[in-house]
Amino acid sequence: MQYHIFSPYRVCPLGAHVDHQKGLVTGFAIDKGVDLWFDVREDTRVELHSETFTGDVSFDIATPALVKQGDWGDYARGAKYALQKRFKLRTGISGVIKGSLPVGGLSSSAAVLIAYVMAFARANNISLEPFEVMKIASEAEREYIGLNNGLLDQACIALGKKDHLLMLDCESNEYRLIPKNPQMPDFELGIFFSGLTRSLMSSDYNLRVTECKTAAWIVQAYENVPLKTHDRTFLRDVPESMYKRHRDEMPPRFARRAEHFFGEHKRVREGITAWETGNLEWLGSLSKASCESSIHNYECGSPELIAIYEAMLTTDGIYGGRFSGAGFKGACIALVDPSKKESIAKEITDKYLSRFPQYKNTFRIDFCKSDDGARFL
Repeated sequence: MQYHIFSPYRVCPLGAHVDHQKGLVTGFAIDKGVDLWFDVREDTRVELHSETFTGDVSFDIATPALVKQGDWGDYARGAKYALQKRFKLRTGISGVIKGSLPVGGLSSSAAVLIAYVMAFARANNISLEPFEVMKIASEAEREYIGLNNGLLDQACIALGKKDHLLMLDCESNEYRLIPKNPQMPDFELGIFFSGLTRSLMSSDYNLRVTECKTAAWIVQAYENVPLKTHDRTFLRDVPESMYKRHRDEMPPRFARRAEHFFGEHKRVREGITAWETGNLEWLGSLSKASCESSIHNYECGSPELIAIYEAMLTTDGIYGGRFSGAGFKGACIALVDPSKKESIAKEITDKYLSRFPQYKNTFRIDFCKSDDGARFL
């Protein structure tokens, strides 16, 4: 019997770069993502083929997980690693995986990991709730892949629901799926791929996480608060009033990281109210403010992404938007009026390619809708 898993990509209108500091985040699962077709084998082998990347991947699911191999199969090995910490795996799969959009900015890595976790669990008769899938996939990404992210990506992908905004508190892991207000105008999600798929800045993701933790440490040191080890220090532990007392004494670099965190915390709370009341204009303006803070306080954004964002600001039919994902390469996302998709696509394309004609063959625009989370089809 062949199984088919669809694991969606995700977009985050508000809550940029705060999940790893135990902040508040929001997101949608979208109707584009990763498809994994697989058969359960009668032995312990895992044999995988990708429609997106070259080369096939093969390993034994029953043996201990080894170090990363540096290819696309590391995500399958990471899923095996995290599952093996909890369960004995004895049965492999033969599968084909395919992504429906270019990689970059939509958390394709989390979507792939969740698909593999679900597939290996099914093959080994392991029953997992969506929240467990999310936690296992997040652990695989942090401990095996080596990206020090929070739970935002996995939460959107595992827990998402069509026409609902997910709000996740990354400190308590409490979440809400908030239904769309019936009075809200129709909207879709515009995804504008820069065409930039590699960036030397991409390694700054983990550096920014460290800077945020250092900002929290500095404030606590000024206040004579007993310090924890760096890995157990988060900006969520620091009251905003405490930060404000020492903002001007801190090295500016760290003050800017904290400024982004506290500003984004407020924007998420306001954004939830905007969503609940059906106010797309307000939600869009908050998403723009989030992007401004990402540029000036968090200091991410390649020239290409900033150019797309600036083009969005003067394009009719776009309520607002921001960088998607880590914000160093990949895509921008926007809340858009569906009746103006054609003119939006033309205008953004013209504005962007006039500045970056070298991406003529790789720049791409897609329009998506919210969707349910990862599931068997």
